Amino acid sequence: MIHGIPPVALVLAGLLLSPGAEASGTRDPASVKLPAMTPALNLGKMNYDAKCASCHGRNGAGTDKGPTFLHRVYHPGHHGDGAFYLAPKRGARAHHWPFGDMPPVEGITDAQIEKIVPYIRALQKANGIF
Repeated sequence: MIHGIPPVALVLAGLLLSPGAEASGTRDPASVKLPAMTPALNLGKMNYDAKCASCHGRNGAGTDKGPTFLHRVYHPGHHGDGAFYLAPKRGARAHHWPFGDMPPVEGITDAQIEKIVPYIRALQKANGIF
């Protein structure tokens, strides 16, 4: 405990106030650094744009409907790739942000998710998330 502040509170504060991401769960799209795009990442981006961007924003920046993926909360050590496979298929309960529960993404396929996850991870890496 540091000056009466529980360690858990310090960790949560650090996650929510990390540089480059807003505590609100959104980020300025103009500040997003893009990774070097490959044909595989372009397919991921196309699928992301079709199935995820309406809520999670262009290039993962977030919107008023869903959080940015460019935040330490979505670091692979906290939300592993499996979370990115389960959430669009099953939905996810709200647990980090005030956006409400995420419904399943209608019509998304495993093949699309397999392309989207590396694109999100490449965006995260380009933006210093890991």
